[in-house]
Amino acid sequence: YCLICLVNIFLMKNVVVCVWGGQYEYILVEKRGEQSNVGFIQLNRPKALNALCDGLMLEMERALDAFEADADVGAIVITGSERAFAAGADIKEMQNRTFQECYGGNFLVHWNRVSTVKKPVIAAVNGFALGGGCELAMMCDIIYAGEKAQFGQPEILLGTIPGAGGTQRLTRAVGKSLAMELVLTGDRINAQEAKQSGLVSKIYPVDQLVSEAVKCGEKIAANSKLISTMAKEAVNAAFELTLAEGNRLEKRLFHATFATDDRKEGMTAFVEKRKAHFKDK
Repeated sequence: YCLICLVNIFLMKNVVVCVWGGQYEYILVEKRGEQSNVGFIQLNRPKALNALCDGLMLEMERALDAFEADADVGAIVITGSERAFAAGADIKEMQNRTFQECYGGNFLVHWNRVSTVKKPVIAAVNGFALGGGCELAMMCDIIYAGEKAQFGQPEILLGTIPGAGGTQRLTRAVGKSLAMELVLTGDRINAQEAKQSGLVSKIYPVDQLVSEAVKCGEKIAANSKLISTMAKEAVNAAFELTLAEGNRLEKRLFHATFATDDRKEGMTAFVEKRKAHFKDK
């Protein structure tokens, strides 16, 4: 950094400078795991319970782009604090927006970046995951919850509806009846109810949640990153395609793995009863 840059950084409030990934104001970014192969993003607006402002989501997009381009990273973990994953979108920021501004500017369009990342993304949810926070968690591929986590889409109580995929992803995750109840009443469900309904896959004690999510990321990153991407594409297609179309896509992707060195290495290692050494090719 030049001297002027260092002075500017010093003067800016609430700026976080990370060892990896550059400078961010609203998030903490680093790589974790024994092999430093898990990208880690922590929302960092504690006074606002990690409310999702536009600046935070733009920084999230930047960090995800960087991890997507990093050949060493095989999975990404997104988390918040023990009190709140994200308590919702920043209402103060959107309070005075007009229809023309929202529609003309395609408001929230870039919030969808989490769902388009090719690498597997794990949400580690402690505390509140409400509104935009619940939507952000659902954009991830796997959701781990702390014992005190709460999920909900309370936009109806503010005179609006979910706008970042809440009505769509929640319905696919938990079914029409529960999704309709949560969206129309603004009620919340706890971690146990979320697991029972299929919204989250595992529940951990609050102080173990993040480390367990990173462990899951390490397990995923130890496999072929190329094949993991193909597997993720196939599973996601199940929500978009008919069964017949989905099976055709799965078969094509399965066939495609036979063009990779990693498929050959994986099967050879199995036959030779040794650990596979994938090279993501």
